[in-house]
Amino acid sequence: MRARIASGLVPFLGLVLLWMLLWGEFSLINLIIGMVLALLVSAVFYLPAVRLSGRLNPWRALLFLVRLVWDIVVASLQIAWVAIGPRRHPLTNAIFAVTLRTRSDLVMTFTAEAVSLVPGSIVLDLDREEGILYLHAFNVLSLDDLPGLRREVLATERRLILAAGSLDDLQRLRDAESDGGTSGSSSASAASAAPAGGEGSAS
Repeated sequence: MRARIASGLVPFLGLVLLWMLLWGEFSLINLIIGMVLALLVSAVFYLPAVRLSGRLNPWRALLFLVRLVWDIVVASLQIAWVAIGPRRHPLTNAIFAVTLRTRSDLVMTFTAEAVSLVPGSIVLDLDREEGILYLHAFNVLSLDDLPGLRREVLATERRLILAAGSLDDLQRLRDAESDGGTSGSSSASAASAAPAGGEGSAS
């Protein structure tokens, strides 16, 4: 019963927060209206239940946040240098796929959001059934850069699983790492870089 209430509470609070952010003002009247609208949306439209893992490692969560801030700062400086520094080669972008280890909607979503927050990369699509993220990366010089990009995405997912993943996620992570599967499955191993303004391909 508690799990059912908690799974419904997460999207409800998310809708209330979204309403408050849209108005840009945290007031009592906006809070009440947001709660009423969230209840209405929850009653009229089907919202899939969010399954919470029931565990949180504060130390791992802190490490995740610190590393996320570090990645954002470093990537911002790199993008700034590409913009103002001498250009020795044409800008190239790439679209590639990464197969995640988790099957948790929450971890998938947080991984996609964390990756998109880092300048230079953005999630284009998420295959929820297969757990595959499709991403666009900026300034990819060659195909040799793609394995490193995949490792960065999987490292973000790993930090999230260690911080708040379920026991099933932890077991999947251990199995993948024991098998050497830290760089994504073969289904996401092919991608190509294209000139800026064009597209790469992923299979």
